[in-house]
Amino acid sequence: MPIAAEMRKNAIEAIRSGRGLFDGIHGYENTVMPQLETAILAGHDVILLGERGQGKSRIIRSLVSLLDEWMPIVEGSEINDDPTNPVSVYAKELIAKNGDETPIAWVHRSARFGEKLATPDTSMADLIGDVDPIKVAEGRYLSDELTMHFGLVPRTNRGIFAINELPDLSERIQVGLLSILEERDIQIRGYRISLPLDIFLIASANPEDYTNRGRLITPLKDRFGSQIRTHYPLSSAIELEIVDQEALFYDDEDSNIYFPQHLRGVVALVSELARRAPNINQKSGVSVRATVANYEALSAAALRRTLISDSPDAVVRPCDFWVLASSMSGKIELDTVDDTDEVMVISKLVDRANLEVFRSLVTLDELRPLVATFDEGFEVTVGEDGSDEHLAKALESSPETQLVIDRIEPSALPQAKLGALEFVLEGLHLAKRLNKYEGDAGSIYAKRTR
Repeated sequence: MPIAAEMRKNAIEAIRSGRGLFDGIHGYENTVMPQLETAILAGHDVILLGERGQGKSRIIRSLVSLLDEWMPIVEGSEINDDPTNPVSVYAKELIAKNGDETPIAWVHRSARFGEKLATPDTSMADLIGDVDPIKVAEGRYLSDELTMHFGLVPRTNRGIFAINELPDLSERIQVGLLSILEERDIQIRGYRISLPLDIFLIASANPEDYTNRGRLITPLKDRFGSQIRTHYPLSSAIELEIVDQEALFYDDEDSNIYFPQHLRGVVALVSELARRAPNINQKSGVSVRATVANYEALSAAALRRTLISDSPDAVVRPCDFWVLASSMSGKIELDTVDDTDEVMVISKLVDRANLEVFRSLVTLDELRPLVATFDEGFEVTVGEDGSDEHLAKALESSPETQLVIDRIEPSALPQAKLGALEFVLEGLHLAKRLNKYEGDAGSIYAKRTR
């Protein structure tokens, strides 16, 4: 059975039974997945267009689940020859010699997937193959197919072959790839070998590179029956689902770190704002990996702060967000002509995210009693070296504020309550109701000078 028909058959069974075709893919249920399912049912080769960190590689690798679990091949075949329809000289000669006694091997579907990251230095030998000098030295002619060392594409015969960042292939290699996929022949060092391969081709590309004239030869572009556009998560909730799936969590006694829901929202919003920021290159994109890295770094910063202060609970707090300067740097590309500091851009994104989440949770009228306390000269220091005693006193001084904190942070953990108050103080500072300046022991919140 041809590979396209095999995948179509298994896709029909999965769709009919209500079983998802792709595990671990979030946010594409109503956008990308229906298009991809349709392409598979149509037997199309596919190209996925999208910026970095949109799950293209995960989608590509998940297609293996649409293959039969085991597939018979002629034993010893380098290109997975079908015992009933061999294409290589080796398999044809073996079957002609042994007939029904030809030895058969079984290949698991995990071994029927080939993948290559396209780079400018990718060679014809990598993808298609080359003459093996050892076999020539054994006495074979150069024109003999048995002198060939097959590349990645022929070795994925009767399987799925994926090329990441397709436009980065040189035009010469693109022509060679087209020849073997469309014309079904290989030309190596002037010799032509007919090789009717059966391959499902899927590729990925950045839309900017794919649409630029000259980056992809037209015949190869025409080879793809379906072109599908991926995208970033359409909501913070979906982004956090991906974070929960992808973030690295350690299974030890020190890894019980509490991450408040309102700060999870801040982490997701930082990435969302970065994807809309005019001074960040949107053609490059802001990967979901940035959100995952920020989440992991904040958890680690909270643990470190807890170890330093010997606190009983590891709770992520706003004072830990300094770590995003390192976890997010390198994951955004600035699109400015001046000497804008990347760390400053990240800091402003964090401030905007904190302020938006703060405004979505509380009103300034609710916090008037707390602001009044600071107007009377009260100050609070927060940070690794700061004491939480002042935070606790600020919370005790205003029953109205306590109600707000309980609404923001339902957890009974004392450190979580204090962290929620710190979040409120940061929000008041960003809303220009409190002053904030750096001291020797950490950040100091104080009354706003008029």
